Amino acid sequence: MSKYQPRMAAGGVTPWVFYPSLVIIGLAVVIAIIWPDDVGEALGTIQENIVGGFGWYYVLIVAVFVAFSIWMGISRFGDIKLGKDEEDPEFSLMAWFAMLFAAGMGIGLVFWGAAEPLVHYDSPKPGTDGGGAIGPDGHGLEGIGSDGADLAQQAMAQTFLHWGFHAWAIYVVVGLALAYAIHRKGRPVSIRWALEPLLGVERVKGWLGDLIDTVAVIGTVFGVATSLGFGVNQIAAGLVAMGAIDDVSNGVLVTLIVVITAIATVSVVSGVGKGIKWLSNGNLALAAVFLVVMLIVGPSLFFLRDFVQSLGVYLQEVLPATFNTSAYTGEAGQAWQGTWTTFYWGWWIAWAPFVGVFIARISKGRTIREFVAGVLIVPTTVTFLWFAVMGGSSLYQQLFGAGGLVNRDEEGMFERVVSENVLFQMIDGLPLGGILTVVVVVLVAVFFITSSDSGSLVVDMLASGGNPEPPMWSRVLFCALEGAVAAALLLAGGLGALQTGAIIIALPFSVIMLAMCLATYRSLKAEYRVLQAAERRARREELQRHISRHVTGDLTENFDDHFGEQVDERIDHALGEIGVSGNGDAQDGGARGGGAQDGGARGGGARGGGAPRNPESS
Repeated sequence: MSKYQPRMAAGGVTPWVFYPSLVIIGLAVVIAIIWPDDVGEALGTIQENIVGGFGWYYVLIVAVFVAFSIWMGISRFGDIKLGKDEEDPEFSLMAWFAMLFAAGMGIGLVFWGAAEPLVHYDSPKPGTDGGGAIGPDGHGLEGIGSDGADLAQQAMAQTFLHWGFHAWAIYVVVGLALAYAIHRKGRPVSIRWALEPLLGVERVKGWLGDLIDTVAVIGTVFGVATSLGFGVNQIAAGLVAMGAIDDVSNGVLVTLIVVITAIATVSVVSGVGKGIKWLSNGNLALAAVFLVVMLIVGPSLFFLRDFVQSLGVYLQEVLPATFNTSAYTGEAGQAWQGTWTTFYWGWWIAWAPFVGVFIARISKGRTIREFVAGVLIVPTTVTFLWFAVMGGSSLYQQLFGAGGLVNRDEEGMFERVVSENVLFQMIDGLPLGGILTVVVVVLVAVFFITSSDSGSLVVDMLASGGNPEPPMWSRVLFCALEGAVAAALLLAGGLGALQTGAIIIALPFSVIMLAMCLATYRSLKAEYRVLQAAERRARREELQRHISRHVTGDLTENFDDHFGEQVDERIDHALGEIGVSGNGDAQDGGARGGGAQDGGARGGGARGGGAPRNPESS
């Protein structure tokens, strides 16, 4: 484990993360509550500028995140484990899938499940060819049956684009970087450590690391607050449908936020082990039951056909839709882009620290290939099935049924289709409609509580230097801040302000995510080189052991069988060269050589007779 000890202030928080985050979030809340109209206008202007200036950027970087995620899953790095080599996965495969499903379920699916496909059908994206289903006023026609098939399929494919692989690829980028840093390298649960391979240890420990975590804290708070704002709108609509209240006003919405945030705060104080896990699991089971009931009481075969067919249309159109920036549809196209695709990419990026930390913590012991496949496929499949049933129900009623889900006297897309009301209007005419309305209200309320509770935990961990058990007082504070931000955004402009808040906050964190991609690649590349070198050494050592154990031993034991004949031939040849026969006798040439030597001696004597005589003897 890392020996890093973050700079801590009294109360157990990291001062240069906690206090700047608190000040920025607090100022945003106070300004929005005091001057809601001015803030609403400012947010509208900012949204126009960001969408106009950076809409293409959001489209491009999300495409990069999708490509990066798929590459990580199929690349040579896929076998690297998110943990120590000898560690097994912390959770079984089915338990891990269930938790990934839990990460994919939430307020957003309940809020948009029936509404989004219907909105895309009724108010098509500028430039859409509806196959004759678009009326003279530019809206989808009602009650036209199969004549609206092309437009309905495009509506489902567009919804799948916003909620499918692209959303989860964003979470893969953050989750993979964190899981590698936490489980493989033993670093604290903090965004900054995902960038250690790029920035170095000293910068990560310093002011730059504090800035990274501060951006992540603010982004997570606003991302969670956006979901809470959607949730409280739908709860209020459900109470109207139940007859509990007459109308929805800002006062009602703020009161609901206060009440439900108070309940979430109680769950925070009580601790995760004292009921919140049971509450979360129970709510997921309730969502599954609701989905099954809707599948049974509705046109079941149509839903199943719609699921398969919409999946095919989505796969057919996903590549051009990924890079579509509405470049040729003027201001109407840019306005649509900001309301939908750019908003969703910003919302998912703002949520990325929260979901990324969650999926990183539950994925210890998985390989990178398992991680990418599980995170991309499991939640996406569940999400597509949810929209096929909920969105299929609203489209079926609009095309083949009595309609009534669209206010055709209005012009604006969210005045014609009131998103928070569609689900209640749709189930009102079904068997058990009253019970299903209560179920939806309970679903959204509990998702509100669990999102606020778990969101405050993640934010507090980031603000406490990665401490998995952060201080209770600061966790309660962040829980309250999330509710306050949701209330402030609703007062400053409702749904549009929620969308703009997500887009604004996502811009700085998107830069951090791009850096995460580079840092993750650099770290994995370095480790892969080390693993390759280790494998080569292991192969060499194994080869040496094999030679020593098998080859050398075999040669020793069976030398004559392998080399006896060749050795005999070489010995005979060598002996022949030195004049010794195989039986040790001298060869003829050797005897003759001896005679020659004797003749040589006699020759020497003759040469002696020819020497000069002594002069005295003459």
